[in-house]
Amino acid sequence: QVQLVESGGGLVQAGGSLRLSCAASGSIFSINARGWFRQAPGKQRELVAVITRAGTTNYADSGKGRFTLSRNNAKNTVYLQMNSLKPEDTGVYYCNAMAPSGTYWGQGTQVTVSS
Repeated sequence: QVQLVESGGGLVQAGGSLRLSCAASGSIFSINARGWFRQAPGKQRELVAVITRAGTTNYADSGKGRFTLSRNNAKNTVYLQMNSLKPEDTGVYYCNAMAPSGTYWGQGTQVTVSS
């Protein structure tokens, strides 16, 4: 089992920045990839960015050039730095971990970008 705890959401004006954090605990040795997803009101949850065990990162087109996913292995934490935020980035952001035992989710953190 893997437990994920997110932090760092909030309200920001368009053009601003936020950094989300996701700390993992439990069977972290089994994690193959970690990522961030988001869900806007009335829409399906979508991938924002993912990082593999080897350190390869992939971003959704919507965040390329604005979002950076990084990790601190010593703290078992991944970070999503979001710059130049837009109102359409508003949503609940969920941390995700993928392991052979299953896919795990954090509780979500709200990001609201005002115009």
